[in-house]
Amino acid sequence: MIKGQLTYPEIAQQGDAIAAAWEQLSKQQDWVQKYIGNGVYDEVVFIGSGSSYYQAQTMAATFRYWLGRPASAFPSSEIFLFRDQSAAIGRKKLLVGVSRSGESTEVILAIDSVKGLEEWDTCGITCYEDSGMAQRTECLVSPYGKEKSTVMTKSFVSMTYMMQAAIALAAGERYTGEMKAVMEQSGAKITQADDFAKQLIDNNHFNKTIYLGMGSYFGIAQEACLKLKEMSYTWTESYGTLEFRHGPKSIIEPGSLVVLLLSETARPYELKVAEEMKAYGAYVLVLTARKGEDTAFADAVFEIGGAEVSDEARAVMYLPLLQYVGFWTAVNRGVDPDEPRNLTQVVKI
Repeated sequence: MIKGQLTYPEIAQQGDAIAAAWEQLSKQQDWVQKYIGNGVYDEVVFIGSGSSYYQAQTMAATFRYWLGRPASAFPSSEIFLFRDQSAAIGRKKLLVGVSRSGESTEVILAIDSVKGLEEWDTCGITCYEDSGMAQRTECLVSPYGKEKSTVMTKSFVSMTYMMQAAIALAAGERYTGEMKAVMEQSGAKITQADDFAKQLIDNNHFNKTIYLGMGSYFGIAQEACLKLKEMSYTWTESYGTLEFRHGPKSIIEPGSLVVLLLSETARPYELKVAEEMKAYGAYVLVLTARKGEDTAFADAVFEIGGAEVSDEARAVMYLPLLQYVGFWTAVNRGVDPDEPRNLTQVVKI
């Protein structure tokens, strides 16, 4: 049996999934005005589980910066079990459920837990228009994000992009233009990312992998870490880039792979961390909008493009290479990425 026959093509379909999300969003602009663009809310709370929680972190970071309004991200379980510890009482809040299937028990329990509460309104984003979540609350729908594989790849990209594009519509012309530019570039590097990742994994043996990212890339780093674990059963960790220096760097040794999701906002600081890890013996891979003399020290550099847009808009452009690293690690270990151990596409309690 060919390994990864579901996952592999779904990674490659990200450009089409983003384009479909952009087209669908043009049909749901009333949703944007009613929810994301509505200034009545004191705080917007994005929730999800697993990959959906990591999307929620990137969505919340984008919302805070582009709209200048409070937003947070939590696992769905924190809202239905620890709601008042997570969001302050006495504020008008919008709960945004994030779920590929729209059937995750925890996100549905969270939405149900605030129904009828005056302080809370709800909405969501999913890939399935007839799902339990979509039946409970109004949702953005990423139509081409539907997947056969258990592991989220194009669904993560298309949903994250779609919500960021919704935030851009609420924020104004500048960010809308950025999201359109990302859509136009989204398919350009996929084949190159595939070849790059395969060679990286074929030519090296890593005993541990660390993903580093800050700002809107912290959620992306966590997602990259999860992809490698899910697909290949490899132990890996993710950290805020500068936080990694405060204790966790003790695990670095020869045979360690450090993957830096380089922002433009904190570029010189983040590269100092990567240089330090190389000095400790790590193999350093830098993903960046643009190569330069300052990245020449790295063992490998992958240029994703998009230097003309903000860090937030560029977030989804990091994912193809990160997903292919997980895929090819799994294949080289004789593991089928389509059938991750102990996992199902929908998690129910």
